[in-house]
Amino acid sequence: MPDPRTKGAFLKELVPALRVCDIDAMRTFSSWALALAVIASAALSAQQKSDADTVRALEIKWTESYKQRNIEILSSLLSDDFVITVEDGSVYSKAGYISHSADAGTKVHVAELSDLKVRMHGNTAIVNGSYHEKGESNGKPYDYHDRLTDCWVKTGGKWQVVASHYSVPYKQ
Repeated sequence: MPDPRTKGAFLKELVPALRVCDIDAMRTFSSWALALAVIASAALSAQQKSDADTVRALEIKWTESYKQRNIEILSSLLSDDFVITVEDGSVYSKAGYISHSADAGTKVHVAELSDLKVRMHGNTAIVNGSYHEKGESNGKPYDYHDRLTDCWVKTGGKWQVVASHYSVPYKQ
C-alpha cells in the first residue's frame, strides 16, 4: 500500500505541472488567435475590394483619356514597359500606343467599357470586359466591339497597366 505522505507530495508536484497545460488558457488563446485571423482576413478582403474599385476607376479614366487624347494622363497610367496587342494582332509599346492615341487623323466619338470584372492577386489586378469604340480614322467611319484583358500592377503605391489585349469576339 502506498505511503499517504507521498501521495500529498506527489499531488503538490503534479498540480503545477498540470497548469503548464491549462485547457482553459489554451481555449482562450485559441479564441483570440481565431479572432485575430478573422479580423486580418476581413481587412485583407476590404483592401482587395478597395484596390479592385481603384483599378475599375482607372480603367474608366484610361478610356476617357484615350477618347480625349489626353497624353499626359495616358502616360501616367501606362508603365514604362507597357505592351498592347490590338484587334489585328499588332503589338505596340507605350510610345507606340501614345503615338497612335495622339494621331489627329483619328477621331473617337464613342469609347465605352462594359461587363468589367476585376480579379485581385496581391499587387496585381486582371481586368476582363467589353469595349465599344466608334469614330473616324482618316475620314472613314469605324465601329469596334471588342473583348479586353488588362493587367495592372501596383508598385510604390501606384497602379499602372503593364499589358493589354483587345480582340474581336468570334462569331459563328
